[in-house]
Amino acid sequence: MDPVIVVGAGPVGLALALSLAAQGVPSVVLDEGPGNEEPRAVRTVVLRPETASFVARLGCRAVREEGARWAGLRSMRRGRLVREVAFGEGPAAQPSPVHLAQHALTRGLREALAASGLVRIVTDSRLDGLEQDATGVSAHTSGPGGSWWRGSFAVGCDGARSTVRKLLDIRFTGRTAVERQAVVALRAELPWPGHEVLHRLPPWRAGGDEVTARPLGDGAWRVDWLLPPRAELVTPDALLGRVRDTLAGWCGEVVPYELLDTGVHTVHHRLARRWRVRRAFLAGDAAHLLGALGTQALDEGLRDAQNLAWKLAAAWHHGASEVLLDSYQEERRSAVAARLRAADQSLPILRGGAGVRGWVPGSGRGHDALVTDGHLGRGPLGAAPAYARSPLAPEPAASHLTVGTEPGAPAADVPVTAPDGSAATLWGRLGTGRLLVVLVAPGTAVWDRRHWLTAGVMPALDEAVSGLAQDAELLVAEDYPGAPAHAVLLVRPDGHLVAAFNGVHPADLRAAADACGGGGGAGGAGAEDDGGRPETAERLRPTEVGR
Repeated sequence: MDPVIVVGAGPVGLALALSLAAQGVPSVVLDEGPGNEEPRAVRTVVLRPETASFVARLGCRAVREEGARWAGLRSMRRGRLVREVAFGEGPAAQPSPVHLAQHALTRGLREALAASGLVRIVTDSRLDGLEQDATGVSAHTSGPGGSWWRGSFAVGCDGARSTVRKLLDIRFTGRTAVERQAVVALRAELPWPGHEVLHRLPPWRAGGDEVTARPLGDGAWRVDWLLPPRAELVTPDALLGRVRDTLAGWCGEVVPYELLDTGVHTVHHRLARRWRVRRAFLAGDAAHLLGALGTQALDEGLRDAQNLAWKLAAAWHHGASEVLLDSYQEERRSAVAARLRAADQSLPILRGGAGVRGWVPGSGRGHDALVTDGHLGRGPLGAAPAYARSPLAPEPAASHLTVGTEPGAPAADVPVTAPDGSAATLWGRLGTGRLLVVLVAPGTAVWDRRHWLTAGVMPALDEAVSGLAQDAELLVAEDYPGAPAHAVLLVRPDGHLVAAFNGVHPADLRAAADACGGGGGAGGAGAEDDGGRPETAERLRPTEVGR
């Protein structure tokens, strides 16, 4: 089968190509640029723990080697501390996000791609044509290596001005300039090393309504000031005034600092009407724009890549059902729409002044909690999405069990043991396209593996897993939040919980696994041609794409 064509070589496109490669699917990445990204210290990304884990599993060393993990978050209002949250490790701790420069992330992903063996990046290749037929897609690029490229599927990861989206004639509706921030990257000694600082209504002249400081490595910080609506251009002198006033307000004086980079960031909220047209898909900024109130646009783009990759891999290897491929739009678009809706509903409350204070209980304190939760990855502004109404959800069964993770939400990253005795974490076993079946069996960590493999419910569960139509891996966990002994969890290839069972129930496990796969393979996607030019693969496939 032809490779998947990925249009765009930003973090989302590169992560998608790597995730496909990890599942044995080749891809061609069409990069309209020269193959590098200009280093900009103010262009940084904040990755939530589950998306940081996803990128690290893809082989991107930059997440571990260059990403800053924080000690905690301080939320302040005027001159006082409102809330402080410590980050740490362990089942009861709030895990830290990872903060790093976007060019470092992109470079790390490119280095991982070079070692994958299944991904080809074609630079200086601007897409200018896209056609579909019953067996695949044909993309035409301009530039020095302009040519036709033949693929099984195409995914537009080509940013806010997506050519793929325009060629598919998909509307991109929403709001423009919902927030603007003046941004600097600087190196200085602030009073709270390793802490994100969210300061609302700071009591100094140039503080504005909100200023945020996020630690980077090597003593550097990214500092953002919320600008008033319809503000004039930010002059260098005005920006330096903000820097000096903020340092004096936080440190008691203007401490020595090194200015590394400056910029102005404008946040737009937009959502594509469709994310799938037959064999073509949208992901990342091509599908959505967000970023107000602590929401993280790249986090959502990486979730798009993780969600879509295993479904395209199933289609590439087995001919997945239309239900499975359609579920990408139904799950991810709904999740992003809910995030945008929460932000749009919160913005008038948080930015609208005293006239709407009564909308949030506790007035200013309620406002602070709402914003802080977005920065912490909690609540409607920040929590990882749950696909509770997914078309891949199984029908309720008497054997289903309620545990600490709701069906459709990301499973907890608990320690697990494989039947061969290797130890890992649950998230560490993701990314291969396989389902995970986890038995909760207290005490197995201290038993000899030869005993627990043949004891209790393990033989029956092993037989049930072997009988699944889908590839699946059997794992054992000492415990799982909210799960009793001998509970069985079924986890999707992207880490979301399908269902939990009160023991070994082969028929119900099989039904849930089949539902997760979209009801079984059915001859592949796009079997019905609705208008694309019926070019043959032989005519349009360039020789250099050969598998």
